[in-house]
Amino acid sequence: MSGNDGYYEALWPRSPRQAKVNPLAPRLDTLAGKTVAQVWDYVFRGNEVFEFLEEGLKARFPGVRFVSWREFGSTHGSEEREVVAALPKRFKELGVDAVISGMGC
Repeated sequence: MSGNDGYYEALWPRSPRQAKVNPLAPRLDTLAGKTVAQVWDYVFRGNEVFEFLEEGLKARFPGVRFVSWREFGSTHGSEEREVVAALPKRFKELGVDAVISGMGC
């Protein structure tokens, strides 16, 4: 018997947080008249999904424009780091206001 009366020391299994939590970007009030980029990992039927999203969003938000996923390349695979790193600059060049990022599961 160790004499601990049934009580044991315990350690929290997680380490202290290593990265700061950044606030989210402000949300747009509307997509009307905005430019929306479509970003996709080419894994699961995004070509079909983005068509449906585009159709529905155009009906709901007048003047919304889309930059196709074809413009950016796959966000998955051997060139993923380069593609993702280039996105902010491309978004700025194309006047993108919002992004829909699709990924397959």
